[in-house]
Amino acid sequence: MSPTIRPRRLRASAPMRRLVAETRIHPAQLVLPMFVAEGLREPRAISSMPGQVQHTLDSAAREVERAIAAGVGGVMLFGVPEHKDAVGSGATDPEGILNAATRFLAERFGDATVIQTDLCLDEFTDHGHCGVLAADGSVDNDATLERYADMAIAQAEAGSQLLGMSGMMDGQVEHARAALDAAGHAGTAILGYSAKYASALYGPFREAVDSSLTGDRKTYQQDPGNRREGLREALLDLAEGADIVMVKPASLYLDVLADVAAASDVPVWAYQVSGEYAMVEAAAERGWIDRDRLIAESITSILRAGADTVLTYWAVELAERLQAQSGARAAGGIA
Repeated sequence: MSPTIRPRRLRASAPMRRLVAETRIHPAQLVLPMFVAEGLREPRAISSMPGQVQHTLDSAAREVERAIAAGVGGVMLFGVPEHKDAVGSGATDPEGILNAATRFLAERFGDATVIQTDLCLDEFTDHGHCGVLAADGSVDNDATLERYADMAIAQAEAGSQLLGMSGMMDGQVEHARAALDAAGHAGTAILGYSAKYASALYGPFREAVDSSLTGDRKTYQQDPGNRREGLREALLDLAEGADIVMVKPASLYLDVLADVAAASDVPVWAYQVSGEYAMVEAAAERGWIDRDRLIAESITSILRAGADTVLTYWAVELAERLQAQSGARAAGGIA
């Protein structure tokens, strides 16, 4: 007997597959991470992330304009200072590169997109850690919280609408929320990098921010083998008042992402990190994969696992491609 149940009926054509798709990518679900560097006269290429650059203020503005035109949901800014010290003084300097870039872009585009900022010390410290160090060389959690509180206020005053707390210090969301509220910034939202793992996928990012790190961050970022701990961290951030929680990296931690998405009553994001980007670009450059298909498939998988939004270096490119496809369908050009 021939089968009566035939799932292939719903795969028979491109219009049918589109009609029954369970997961779709919309440009507004994408956030573009951007690096803005001090002292540059023109953008500087990041060799381990082909196609990505450290921006000047002017080139950053052009990229934000492009992102807005493509319908991208927002941009996440990282600062790359010329000078660093033990406590990351540049992170709270109103004229430091991250705060200056935030102000520059927020004044121009704050009504058209969501200007977001990375709230962490690693780009600004001469030792490269995400916090200040104790006398024994360990990262001092509670002293770091005081620096994060000052950073939160500085970034909010510069015009950041969403603070991405990526340092993985215990109590960081609660401490920053209290500082913001006390300083009159109750409307500034907090994104908790809740389940951030000590991953080998961050290598290219360290070039992107000129990291000074020696050693590792395993005493504060999570062990890649721990799934339940990722959910526990997210629940703690929710209890502390996070407006959004995030899993980082994305592709190798889809189980953790699904756990967090099932438990969270606020939006859940995921960060498709530099190593994920670099691996695809390297394989595509060698002709081993279909680059465009894999970009879309990788982001689809992250959304399918439960993410509401994805931080990805392909945000603008993919959004523009989606726009073009939608326009072609509307014109009857493609299925």
